[in-house]
Amino acid sequence: MFDLVADIERYPEFVPLCQSLDITSQREKSGRKILLANMTVGYKSIRETFTCQVVLNGEANEIVASYIDGPFKYLENKWHFEETGEGSCNIHFKLDYEFKSMALALLMGSMFDRAFAKFTQAFEDRADALYNSDGVA
Repeated sequence: MFDLVADIERYPEFVPLCQSLDITSQREKSGRKILLANMTVGYKSIRETFTCQVVLNGEANEIVASYIDGPFKYLENKWHFEETGEGSCNIHFKLDYEFKSMALALLMGSMFDRAFAKFTQAFEDRADALYNSDGVA
């Protein structure tokens, strides 16, 4: 599951509201992969792009996205994968955000809330589509 979530370039294929995701840089540091990415989200004619630094720490089974720039006051996103046995794990997921603008919050807030409520299911569905019951792609 770590690999599925870490494959952020594929998010437009299955993540609600994600229209595009471009990695603008990547580097390795202390065994971690550090990506800089622009994600465009939208619904109908509304589109917003924001930039995050994404740290993929396979050794700690953790992915952390730190907000850099865009329409949010803040955005925190953290994944932690806890192995529970062969081919299974518990996933701890945290997502918290607030828009900079009250107008944008009123316009997009409820849409984001509905989409993020489906976020977990989107990843579960993606895992079901990619892996068989043995966890093999």
